[in-house]
Amino acid sequence: MYTGIVQGKESVLSLNKNDGFSTLTVSNHNRFFVGVAVGASVSINGTCLTVTKFTEDRVSFDISDFTADSTTLKLLSVEDEVNVERSHQMNQENGGHSLYGHVEGFAEVIEFMPTGETYRLVIRIPEDNINYFFLKGFIGLHGCSLTINAIDEENRTLALNLIPETLRITNFDKIKVGDFLNYEIDQMTRTIVDTLSRTLSKK
Repeated sequence: MYTGIVQGKESVLSLNKNDGFSTLTVSNHNRFFVGVAVGASVSINGTCLTVTKFTEDRVSFDISDFTADSTTLKLLSVEDEVNVERSHQMNQENGGHSLYGHVEGFAEVIEFMPTGETYRLVIRIPEDNINYFFLKGFIGLHGCSLTINAIDEENRTLALNLIPETLRITNFDKIKVGDFLNYEIDQMTRTIVDTLSRTLSKK
């Protein structure tokens, strides 16, 4: 489980295609992976990945073709920066929201504009999932827990604001209109919406 508080960024060193999976290797320049072990879970751009190999200066993960097709990981190139969060430890403060790293799909960036020292980010959600988002609720976006400030259900868009610290510590500073970002639905919200929908459909 993750908090949605991204620890920082690392760079892609390689992404190699294998039979049924790919191997992603990222740098350990910022020493986020000190004490990591094979089998540990790490959020990379919001996707829960398992450590398969590591050295002092790099860490590797295997990505199944299914996961690659469901996320933006397949679009990564060498030198791209990825958001990193180690799995949450129970004795640490949880300053965000509970994320699982189970990416639902990817949302398209429709608008990315400065508003003072912050940036307004507008994304389009696939039609089947817009009903899972609510004003002042949250979305996991590239592993970052963000509050929803506006919803346009007709156009399937969500508006969010990024503060300077979020832009500094994540790869959102590289966002461009037309980019795609991994998104995760709040599992509690999904459970409530789906349960109510099934209950009401039986009446």
